[in-house]
Amino acid sequence: MSINPSSDSPDLTVARLQEIRPELLRLHKALLNSERIVYEQANGPIANSGEFFRLVIDDDAFSWLRPISQFIVQIDELLDLRKKDKVEPESAAILLEKARLMLKPNKDSLTPLGEHYFQVIQRDPNIALMHADISQKLRKQNSLEEEE
Repeated sequence: MSINPSSDSPDLTVARLQEIRPELLRLHKALLNSERIVYEQANGPIANSGEFFRLVIDDDAFSWLRPISQFIVQIDELLDLRKKDKVEPESAAILLEKARLMLKPNKDSLTPLGEHYFQVIQRDPNIALMHADISQKLRKQNSLEEEE
């Protein structure tokens, strides 16, 4: 598998990253909302959005989502460089591959992200559909890059 885009279309990989970013944001929001429901079932209602934000930042129940949050920040930082400098297609390709690998649910995962992500997909059909859609787009992007 090659993550190096073709030299005749260097911006294609960057465009793909730009296209997948809002999908990741929607998935992240859905995961947060799903975990909020689980948290509230176990601990009672969360008083307000400020309290929810504090829990997302500090509570262990939400810690497995932090790698996704940090990853979205990485994407934003890379794409923000475009205002000053050209984004290297290789950097965008690496992040696309990281997204593909990060969003692999696994009930026997060695990481909390993989294990919890598997559990959420099992209990929430909307997230399962979002996962399938994003995974398909990432696989399609990966196969397009291999053809280039």
